[in-house]
Amino acid sequence: MSTLTERSPGPSRAPSAPRAATVALTALAPASWGTTYAVATELLPPGQPLFAGLVRALPAGLLALALTRVLPRGDWWWRSAVLGALNIGALFPLLFLAAERLPGGVAATLGATQPLLVAGLSIVVLRVRPTAWQWTWGGLGVLGVGLVVLGPQARLDAVGILAVLGGTAGMAGGIVLTKRWGRPAGVGPLALAGWQLTAGGLLLLPLTLPVEGLPHGIDGEAVVGYLWLGGMGGIVSFALWFRGIGKLPVGASAPLVLLSPLVATVVGIALGESLNLPQSLGFALALAALLAAQLGPPRPRRRRPTPPRHDGRAPHDHVREDLTQGELS
Repeated sequence: MSTLTERSPGPSRAPSAPRAATVALTALAPASWGTTYAVATELLPPGQPLFAGLVRALPAGLLALALTRVLPRGDWWWRSAVLGALNIGALFPLLFLAAERLPGGVAATLGATQPLLVAGLSIVVLRVRPTAWQWTWGGLGVLGVGLVVLGPQARLDAVGILAVLGGTAGMAGGIVLTKRWGRPAGVGPLALAGWQLTAGGLLLLPLTLPVEGLPHGIDGEAVVGYLWLGGMGGIVSFALWFRGIGKLPVGASAPLVLLSPLVATVVGIALGESLNLPQSLGFALALAALLAAQLGPPRPRRRRPTPPRHDGRAPHDHVREDLTQGELS
């Protein structure tokens, strides 16, 4: 079975225009996920994390299958099931559960550990050793998000913490496996997203009705929330996300998830919140970590070779001669 591996990052250089466009499109996915907490708490009926995950995943997956008309073949049946369980089936309900039981700041800070989890899993699965640059900026990114969203009133709930850590770890595994397995030839990112959204939705389908049942009432606001989460937060964002994972190094794509809590913060500001000085510094630090992951470490300065002398002697001969003359004078 062939695998995808990455070379260690080379010298820093400005991203090319195609790569910058890929980064920008990929970043739209976690940016849209940053609205999930506000939508879940403001628009959706409470106490329905499985139903919310099901409605977000299955209709979007079936729509993607209808648009692409491409089904998995061979090993991709079970691979799609595994990736759908990690990226969709486990992630969606766990995140909705965490949104109900934890303040958004606590959930966002725990979720920001995903780049570090991806780096650790990459060592085992991809045989890629993250650099000290990646570990350092990954930790600083978590610190920056923590400064932005954690406050003295942050309450901790064991179930909520386990939920967000489980969802974060599951998606970290999904990112690494997606990078390892790549994409079948001739299959686009929309089809890959459709396979996983459908697989994740089918996983939730037999659990939702027996465990939760249907919500007592779905008003117009809830419909808007479900459409947003299934549309931009589902079929569109995951197609962009899987496209980006296939094109970008895992060390560059994983830190983009830091955009999710930062966008959630911007949404809060739009709703009337404000940032104090430590929060503003944390916001800047998280953005710096995100950019540092795209640019890589600074390029070391190279010494220019000394041109040969016209008299045929080695370049260092005249230096030794000059030093000797200086000592004798």
